[in-house]
Amino acid sequence: MRHQNASKLIVLDRDGVINEDSDDYIKSPEAWIPIPGSLEAIARLCQAGWTVAVATNQSGVARGLFTRAELERMHFKMQQLAMEAGGCINLIVHCPHGPDEGCDCRKPLPGLYRQIAEHFEREDLAGVPVIGDSLRDLQAGLALQGTPYLVETGKGQHTRQQQLPVGTQVFADLAAVVDHLLGTSR
Repeated sequence: MRHQNASKLIVLDRDGVINEDSDDYIKSPEAWIPIPGSLEAIARLCQAGWTVAVATNQSGVARGLFTRAELERMHFKMQQLAMEAGGCINLIVHCPHGPDEGCDCRKPLPGLYRQIAEHFEREDLAGVPVIGDSLRDLQAGLALQGTPYLVETGKGQHTRQQQLPVGTQVFADLAAVVDHLLGTSR
């Protein structure tokens, strides 16, 4: 069955876009702290008919820093808080592998984005906003023709100093991207 809102799909990175990032990894639900305004931004997208997917590298699983069960608890908290704000995260895909495991899902490779496209019965992500705070988020989304948006939260200010993919739009945070997409202002 084709998802009814697939034409208004958006793909978000997790750490540094929805929640605060840490060089020491986010290892528990208690350490998972939303960036101010991010959950409300997700709610505004949902209320405007968008379908929200999250694609996240979580090599902390392979590194033994947290378990898959702990990761599921973090994602449950994220979904719960999004619902409390009036939103819905329709799909979460993650790469649990380390950088040297040779998988196809660790960003900048496009495996996670391919999983999202397949889930919503799409050939690719042409025209789909792909929001990230790192170059690898943008590169992975571009591999399936997504439209790149860089946020300056998380690692975004550092990433902005790099050579960004052509057409990348830069915004202060997820709420500012959502304002742009919905044609609203705060």
